[in-house]
Parts: sequence; structure tokens; C-alpha cells
Amino acid sequence: MSTDPAESPETECLREGLKRVAVALKEAELPFALAGGYAAWVNGAPESLHDVDFLIRAEDAASVAQHLSDRGMEVVHPAEDWLFKVKVEGAVIDLLHRGQGTSVDSMLAAADEVAVLSVRMPVLGATDVTAEKLLALDEHYCDLSEILPTLRALREQVDWPEVRRRVADAPFAEAVLFLLERLDVIGPDRP
Repeated sequence: MSTDPAESPETECLREGLKRVAVALKEAELPFALAGGYAAWVNGAPESLHDVDFLIRAEDAASVAQHLSDRGMEVVHPAEDWLFKVKVEGAVIDLLHRGQGTSVDSMLAAADEVAVLSVRMPVLGATDVTAEKLLALDEHYCDLSEILPTLRALREQVDWPEVRRRVADAPFAEAVLFLLERLDVIGPDRP
């Protein structure tokens, strides 16, 4: 019996859910991109073991929710006003329609289309994923054991001056950048 989390039934559910939602989003012909932990995974980070995130535009949220519902997926609207969730293949997939710091349109425009688990789809790049992950940190969620391996894995693909610009004045993000410098994962900030 394998103890590798990447081979667990939960991970297989996430992967199948990712593929089903991606195919349905492509059918909807509205802009979207794989985001979050699985976008980081596509760019070389450890595989996400928690959830799958897709980024869509706010003005498309209702149409996307209806399209996914029409495809037999259960759409759930939590209290947060910046996402909805879809239950599919035993997994819960988040559809985010607001970014942390950069406009959704610019992140979607910068996404690269790649094959993910045999399905071609747009995927956020390492710089956007890094900035969004850093900006999501706050006093309620600041798990460095999860973010540090991801940032270490992405470090050579990230435009660090751009990330620093985006996270300026976000104290938790700046603290992680300081730690990455001290650990020699990234170079020091140079004006």
C-alpha cells in the first residue's frame, strides 16, 4: 500500500475534478486559467494536496456557474463574495473571480496554454501564482511549511522585482520575501 500522497484517492479525485471542470470551462468559451496550487504544480512546485483553483472574470461568474451546473456539477455559493465552488468527482473545485493584487484580466491574458493531465488549458505563470500566494497570507493564514517549498521550486521562473512591486506594503508577504532572502532562495532586493 502506497503512502505517497500523490497516489492517494483524494489526489486522484482532485485530478479528475480538475480535468472535468477544465473541459467544461473550455466548452463555455469564456476566459479562465488554472490558478493556485495546481498552477504552481504545473510550473514545477510540489503537487497541491488540498484543492484546485480556477480563475475567471467576475462578469462571467454567473454564466460559468450556470454552464457547470448544466453539465451536472453541483454549484455551491459560500459566504465569500469572491468565489464559488463546484463539487465534482468527489472533489471541491474553487472558481475565483477576484485576485489579490493584480487584475484578473491581466492575469488571464498572461496565462500560457499547456497540457495539464492530458487536457490543454490556460495556466497562470509562476510570477502571478507567487504574488497571489504571498498576498493571500494574513494573520489567519500564514502556513510557511506550505508556501516555502512552492516558492523554492518556482524561484527561477519568478520575476522577483515584479513580485516585490505587487506585494509592497503587505507585511506578511514582505516577511516571507525577507525569509527567502535569508535562506538564500532569492537574492536581496536591489534598487
